[in-house]
Order: sequence, then C-alpha cells, then structure tokens
Amino acid sequence: MKLKGGLFKIFNRTTVCILGILIQVAYLTSLFWTLGTYYTYSYVVFQLIGVALSVYIVSRDINPSYKIAWIIAILTFPIFGVMFYVFFGNSHSGDRLRKRMRHYSDFERKNLPQNEELFKKLSKESNSAAKQAEYLFRYGGYPLCSDTEITYFKGGEEKFEALIKELEKAEKFIFLEYFIIAEGKMWDSILEILAKKAAAGVDVRLVYDDIGCLLTLPANYRKKVEALGIKCCVFNKFKPIWSAKMNNRDHRKILIIDGKTAFTGGVNLADEYINAYEKHGRWKDSAIMLKGSGVRSFTMMFLTMWNYVTDSTPELPNDFLPDVAGTPNGYVIPYTDSPLDDEPVGENVYLNIINNARKYVYITTPYLIIDNEMSRALTLAAKSGVDVRIITPHVPDKWFVHAVTRAHYKHLIQLGVRIYEYTPGFIHAKNFVSDDTTAVVGTINLDFRSLYLHFECAAWMFKCSCIPDIKRDYLNTLEECREITYEDCRNVNIFVRMGRALLRLFAPMM
Repeated sequence: MKLKGGLFKIFNRTTVCILGILIQVAYLTSLFWTLGTYYTYSYVVFQLIGVALSVYIVSRDINPSYKIAWIIAILTFPIFGVMFYVFFGNSHSGDRLRKRMRHYSDFERKNLPQNEELFKKLSKESNSAAKQAEYLFRYGGYPLCSDTEITYFKGGEEKFEALIKELEKAEKFIFLEYFIIAEGKMWDSILEILAKKAAAGVDVRLVYDDIGCLLTLPANYRKKVEALGIKCCVFNKFKPIWSAKMNNRDHRKILIIDGKTAFTGGVNLADEYINAYEKHGRWKDSAIMLKGSGVRSFTMMFLTMWNYVTDSTPELPNDFLPDVAGTPNGYVIPYTDSPLDDEPVGENVYLNIINNARKYVYITTPYLIIDNEMSRALTLAAKSGVDVRIITPHVPDKWFVHAVTRAHYKHLIQLGVRIYEYTPGFIHAKNFVSDDTTAVVGTINLDFRSLYLHFECAAWMFKCSCIPDIKRDYLNTLEECREITYEDCRNVNIFVRMGRALLRLFAPMM
C-alpha cells in the first residue's frame, strides 16, 4: 500500500502532464537543433522564416510589447524562436472557440439592455463617467445599474464570513466560478453548505479552472463534487499537449446566490486567502458583495461561461434574473474581459480612470508588468500633478514575476509615480480608487496575462457609498508599506538590474 501511495504521488496528473510537455519540447528542440546544426541550408531557411515572421508580427494589430519580445526572440535565436512562435505566438484560441463564445455573448447582451434614463442621468452628473459607461456597454456588453447596495471587504476573512451567511440563505440557485479552489478550512466549510443545499433541491453549479487548481485538487475532483449533487465543469482542461490554448485561463472569481447577491474580487477559495495559514507572509486581499440589479450582470456572466464550457443550449434567463429592487446607491457596472474578442476592456477601463483623474489615483496590484501605453498614462498623470500611488507585494509568490515588477519601479518613480511595497507579505487585491468618486474592484491584475490572455471580471463604481471604505483601506494599508525611492532603484546590484531587464524584455511571453 505504501509503495502504491508513493507511486501515485510521483505519477500524478500534474507530473504526467509536465513530463508529456517536456518530452515534446525535447523532441522538437532536438529536431530543430539537428536541422540547424548539421544542415547549413536548413539554418538559412529558418533565418528566412524568422525574417518573414518578424514582418508578419509587425503588421499584426497587437500590443507593441508582444511584437518586440517575439521579434527579438525570433531574430536572435532563429531555430528556437520560430519553434516557440509556431506553438505560442498566437496568444488567442482559434476561430471556432471565438465563434462559440460570441454566440453565447450575443445571447447574453439581448437580456441586458442599457437603462437609457439612468444613462441620461449619469451624463448630466459627469461626462467622463458617462463615456466610461458607454464604452463598457458597447464593448463589454454590460449595462449601467444604480439600485445596487455594495459592501467592500478589506480582506478574505471578512468576505468568507459574509459568504457563509449568504450561502445559508440560498433557496433557488448558487453559482460559483473560481480560478483556485483548495481543500481546507475555507472550501470544506463552503462545500458542506453547497452539498446540503443541493440535497434540498437548490440548483448548485461550479466552474473551476483546471490549471488554477492543478496543484490544489485531485484529477477526479469533479466526480467527487457531482456525487454530492452539485453540477460541475472544469474550464480548459490541462493536457500534456504543447498548445497556445492553454494560455487562456478563467481567472474570474464569481459567486451568485438566487440572483439577489453576488461576490467578486481577488479572493479565491483557499486557506491562504483567509490567512488560515501563512503562505507568503500575511495575505492582503479585497472583495465586494452586491445586492440589487447589478447582480443580473454577474449572473449572465456565469451562465455565458457555463454554456461555453459545456457547449450547451442557452437557457432562458427568466428563472435566474429576478427583479430585485435594491437601494439607490451611485452607479455600478459589473463587467467581464475576454481574450476571445480582441478588446482589452480591463486595461481600457483602467486607462480611462487614470486619464480622467484630477486629484489622485490609488492602485493595488500583485503584479506590475505593464506596457508602454499604461506606463505613459501613469507617468503623464503624475507629471500633471495627480497623486499616483501603487502598492505591490514585498513578499513574492513568483520570484521572476516579482523581478519584472521591480524592473518597472525606476522609470515610474523617476517621473513622479509613488510606489510602495506591502511589507507584511503578499498583497493580492486588484483595486483602483480615484478622486473620491470612482473605483474598480475585481480580478484584473496589471500584467500581460490578466490584461490580454485571461477571462476576468470586475465592477466599476461611481459615487457609490463603499468608495470611501476602499480609500480608507488603501490609506491604512500604506501604513504597513515601505515606499520605494529612486535611490533604492539606483542602488540595486548591476547583475540584478541586468537580470530584471532581460526578464522585462520577455515579460509579454511569460
């Protein structure tokens, strides 16, 4: 039995998948190396292919940072560069998946019309906010809402406590969609309630990302959940095949109860998010709870993803979109960002906030891996007198990502952006708050994967009563941070700087 258990640990799904990919990489590397080393003409062919690919990449309507990274890789290492581009150069999935997602998204849009009277009211209050709302409806597909009560949670512990209370109230359905789920105190408590509700006839559905849960859940976990009466599907299953499709992950965190209550934010369903154990020092996160008409948008987000993953016929939404009269409380637009529509909604919402700020923009993000456009927006705002501050982690979860994050400090600080590191541990919150009127809380990091490759979600808020709470949490968090100075950046070891610069160059490909 011990031998069997030991073999299971060694040859589990993760190990098999990684070994499969490594074998493919080794085979292809050997093949291309042989061609390039022993056949001069083959090497010349790869160089010509590399030049042709570089011209093609320049002509593509994609982020310039992607272009630079790929062109350097292809022209510097023709054999490996061409090989990697063939498998990973197309960062999005194929036309078939795009058409399928568009089909379900179009169905979603028909059930979420814009509230024209509310939009006219917002236009009278703020032209810039109205433009943001118009953009989100036209390109994000989600309408403006007002009668929605929003509660801000400054940590996973607070969200967990509220979530348990709300789950106990469920009568009709519970929808969950999460990037990471891990067995432990948090998830076990939630699963116990879900099983009880499912047994009582509540429609309970769960979507989780396969790579996000690769190291936290066993391979057959879906069957275990379904045995409890819970409907379950796994997003983009990880297979030992070298494919660009694996880049697109479901990074969203959504929980909906009866179409009346919704949760989103940075908090996944794992114990480190509630500090039940210390993984990277103290974990700092954020989340929001919505009650009112804004929940409809999150419900449709989930149903669209559910139908996309299961490839099923769209369900009539009437059963899942009850008329909920919330308390009038500013304006809110829940929205999603998809890698299958070539529209960087998440990044554009952030850019609009930065460009329209008049007094301050306060940002929390676990990763600061940005393109030239975002960098220029942040520095231009700072140079124009806007108080721009960014909090990042002091304790990293991935050393190479943290190195690239720190590689951006010097330029930003030199041009007026103030950067702080959260010294107690890892900050995972993805918050923007500006001018006491505007805020975003969601799942969207300031990094290439989050902005361009992942499915994400968030809520844009204007004049909502929770915005002072978001600002207050930010200022309180600053007291636990160390500000990074320009001298700090200059005093970094030359070899560390060179390593960071190299990683930064290829950051879009990470």
